[in-house]
Amino acid sequence: MKRLDPTQLYHACDLEQLTFDSTADIENLSEIIGQKRVLESIKFGIGMPYEGYNLYVMGSPGLGRHTVVDQELQSKAESEPTPVDWCYVANFDHPHTPRALQLPSGIGRKLQHDMEQLIDDLLNAIPAAFQSDEFGARSLEISTKFKQEEDEAATALNQRAADKGVALLHTPKGYTLAPSKDGNILDHNAFKKLSEEEQEKIEANLDDIREELNKAMSRMPIWQREIHKSYKALERQVIEATVAQMINELLQSYQPIPAVIDYLNAVHHDIVEHGEIFREAEGEEGKKRTSQNPEFSRYRINTLVDNDEVTGAPIIYEDSPTYQNLIGRVEHIAHFGTLMTDFTMIKAGALHRANGGYLILDAERILNTPYAWEGLKRALRAEEVRIESIERLMSLVTTISLEPQPIPINLKVLIIGSRQLYYMLKEYDPEFSLLFKVTADFSETMSREDHNDKLYAQLIATLQKREGLQTIDRTGVGRIIEESVRRAGHGNKLSLHLGSLSDLLRESDFCAKARSSKVTQTEDVQTAIAAQERRVSQYQEQMFEEILAGTLLISTEGTQLAQVNALMVIQLGDFAFGVPARVSATARLGAGEVIDIEREVAQAGTIHSKGVMILSSYLASRYAKHQPLSVSASLVFEQTYGSIEGDSASVAELCALLSALGDIPIKQSLAITGSINQHGQVQAIGGVCEKIEGFFDVCQKRGLTGNEGVIIPEANMKELMLRHRVIEAVERGEFHIYAVSHVEQAMELLTGQAAGLPNADGLYPESTINGHIQLRLAEWTMMRLHYSNPPADELGSSD
Repeated sequence: MKRLDPTQLYHACDLEQLTFDSTADIENLSEIIGQKRVLESIKFGIGMPYEGYNLYVMGSPGLGRHTVVDQELQSKAESEPTPVDWCYVANFDHPHTPRALQLPSGIGRKLQHDMEQLIDDLLNAIPAAFQSDEFGARSLEISTKFKQEEDEAATALNQRAADKGVALLHTPKGYTLAPSKDGNILDHNAFKKLSEEEQEKIEANLDDIREELNKAMSRMPIWQREIHKSYKALERQVIEATVAQMINELLQSYQPIPAVIDYLNAVHHDIVEHGEIFREAEGEEGKKRTSQNPEFSRYRINTLVDNDEVTGAPIIYEDSPTYQNLIGRVEHIAHFGTLMTDFTMIKAGALHRANGGYLILDAERILNTPYAWEGLKRALRAEEVRIESIERLMSLVTTISLEPQPIPINLKVLIIGSRQLYYMLKEYDPEFSLLFKVTADFSETMSREDHNDKLYAQLIATLQKREGLQTIDRTGVGRIIEESVRRAGHGNKLSLHLGSLSDLLRESDFCAKARSSKVTQTEDVQTAIAAQERRVSQYQEQMFEEILAGTLLISTEGTQLAQVNALMVIQLGDFAFGVPARVSATARLGAGEVIDIEREVAQAGTIHSKGVMILSSYLASRYAKHQPLSVSASLVFEQTYGSIEGDSASVAELCALLSALGDIPIKQSLAITGSINQHGQVQAIGGVCEKIEGFFDVCQKRGLTGNEGVIIPEANMKELMLRHRVIEAVERGEFHIYAVSHVEQAMELLTGQAAGLPNADGLYPESTINGHIQLRLAEWTMMRLHYSNPPADELGSSD
């Protein structure tokens, strides 16, 4: 066993390695430290041009995952080509399936402006063309031509009627016939005075002329249709000529882009077909019509992705990865109680904006959003983005809606998440491994070897300058490094949690400014650390109050049989603290069973139950190799009202049980932590610093006598970074830390007796710990044999 001296309780920073006065003398880091494996993985993943080499970046929050990923992507993206623009335009043949146009970077915005200008120009040019003298003359020519034909037909019919004694009269209501004689129209009386022969002749002539008139009138609709066709042809020619003149300029400027040429030709044809909407330059209430009027929306350009201001490959971080935000959506507007939409209401998703570049997503957010994860996988599998609503995807609606042409994608997706989510996806989602073949695993700590304290000081200086904080002197930097070592949980490691490090720098800066200091020093860092703990330590203080008040029974003086002060850690969010807990045991004659009361009432976790089974195996192996283990024992954590998990108290439980077996009192001034194996070796546990400090605080509040101390596994010595109040007490001889590697060493400390060594016959000296236990078990074995095979005279007799 080892009694640790103060130098072994704290892995201090060697200030002689820090050859600077303050962080003002330190250059900024030019590279990321401690994450070489991650950098290699990211560079490999974003450099692989093959399908499925997307990345999952894993690690705990605060490691700077987003910062590192963004920094690496920025350096790579700057040298990559800027991706193309994507636009949606009207499909004049099939309006419900808008077309997607792929355009060089910056051309989408230009085409959108050019199309708006084209419509505005046509709204001026076409009405002007219809008001021109040329159009008026040609319109007059058409009307004159057909008027002349009508007059010629009427004149010929009038002549034939006159030859037959019939007058052809043109009235406001049309043509009518009347009898005539010698060029004079006969009224009813005059006609009756004619002879019957003359009357019959005139009536016969009237019937003939009426029939000819009807034939002539039946040709009038044909003439009007021909007039209408002639007018339409003239209007089409005017619109054709006007549109051709203006659109030819666009055709020339977009000649290198065949897709735009095809679209402009389709626009040309559609405007000619629907030219009547351009006839009026003014709309209702005399307002000038522009390209923004709803009737001209079919000629707009919906610039879905505009990379005009992008240099290199885009880097998109989507902090709200819903299905619509990833895939895109089609919006609607309410019009007279009806939802309406068109291609101009198609909105881009993150996959569109990141096309040709990189998309960063948070694993937890995308997995918590319905259908988003499936939508992302579907797009990556198909290598295209198909915009469709969730309702259509789930076949919940059958209404007619837009079906935009899918857009092909070529990008890298980087998902940032925890290790737990990564391994769950690996286990339960077979497509995950096919789509995310590269893993970037962030290190939680870095070694202190190779003068890494100095490199870490450079990191501190870089963060200090980046945050705009005041300089930190050498002692302050050393204290920050030491706190980082404690948070790493290992004396030879440094924490790489940049989030908590940055918080400590900011809070230390605040403390320095509060005392009007222009430089952050050790006392400011210490004040900030103490303030962090105080803000979250209320529950810890309440538990200590219950112990001091005697509500929670913890003894720190005297001796007790089968009663040990174990140590446990309570984790509340980011704050952990240690508290003592009483473990007690009972032992009696039995058949070798050890009852774990926590397990019996389903209050123990599986690891804790495993620890109890291991100590049972140690008992049998140590004391009952050649005879039955004639004991029945029980173990319990006193005054615990929640679940118990972990095996870090298994040494304490074994010591309590050994005390019960040998009737050996246990010193209550000592507490112990550690796990046990089947050979009695004491194994490392977690939270060793918090456990020591928890028991120390209880003892200090009661008053230190110099007998108090804590027994820890020897394997945990390298992790010690105790608070200065504990180290100072150890220096004064008021508190002690012991390191053991075997349970017998712990028992010697707890009892003040020697463990004892067996002789050639395997017997221990009676005055030793093992001797007491061996003797007690031998007595119980004899009693068990006696009760199982009693003498004949004790069985009684029967008649």
